[in-house]
Amino acid sequence: MRIVVTSPGMLTTIQDLGRAGHGIQGVSRAGAADALALRVGNRLLGNPEGAAALEMTLLGGTFAFPDGARIVLTGARPAAMPVYQRMEMAPGEECRLGAFVAGARCYLCVAGGIDAPLTAGSASTHLPSGLGPAPLRKGDTLRFHGGGAGSGRVPEELTRYETRIRVTRGAQWAQCNEEVFYASEYEVTTDANRMGLRLAGPAAASGQNGQMVTEGVPLGAIQIPSNGQPILLFVDQQTTGGYPKIANVISADLPNVAQLRPRDRVRFQLVSPEEARRALLGQEELIRQI
Repeated sequence: MRIVVTSPGMLTTIQDLGRAGHGIQGVSRAGAADALALRVGNRLLGNPEGAAALEMTLLGGTFAFPDGARIVLTGARPAAMPVYQRMEMAPGEECRLGAFVAGARCYLCVAGGIDAPLTAGSASTHLPSGLGPAPLRKGDTLRFHGGGAGSGRVPEELTRYETRIRVTRGAQWAQCNEEVFYASEYEVTTDANRMGLRLAGPAAASGQNGQMVTEGVPLGAIQIPSNGQPILLFVDQQTTGGYPKIANVISADLPNVAQLRPRDRVRFQLVSPEEARRALLGQEELIRQI
């Protein structure tokens, strides 16, 4: 069964849940920016949660299904298209997606998952290293296996996105001006992509800041360069860095980061590691209900 790319949109890549264990080679896990949306879409179709799907950014493409398909759209909301609902595409029918009215990344999941070659155990496109399939272009043909029944409804909590992002303290949290950082609003600049998001707002660090000895950096780390403006590292991030890390986004809120658009405004809320763990366990329980 086939998908023919009539129009690829702004940036459309193949993503699964990424490739773990290659940080020592300087390759981050990558995978779907909004892993929650990918997992939910696959569960609705009866696919394995990590089945490969299409990740579209800010602007969706147009995709033809010569053999028909069962699909689900999740994540960001395209205009006039349902999300989190199974749709039957008749043979020859096209799925036309335009600009997203809410959110930054939308996932097109197909029953059976997209058949793409694996590199280091993953079909995900990792843009900085060039690993995985290239971003889609007009005329590309993708294959998928079809099948899968799927069932269940999606709890509403899994379809909502927040601009208040919960964080725990980072390794160099003592350099953070917490009274400023947690009381302030930050704007996502246009310099935002899968590697990271530069934020604009009040200077978030005091005392010694800027360069330090390079060390490992985790997904979701909030670094502070010498100008005091936060940089939130994301799924294609470098694996080491030389800026202080004042905070780290909790796992349950990484999907919120994936859906931030340039000029969105965000606030950060400090939580304990115990609260972060409870939030993740609660999210996992909701996923199991699908």
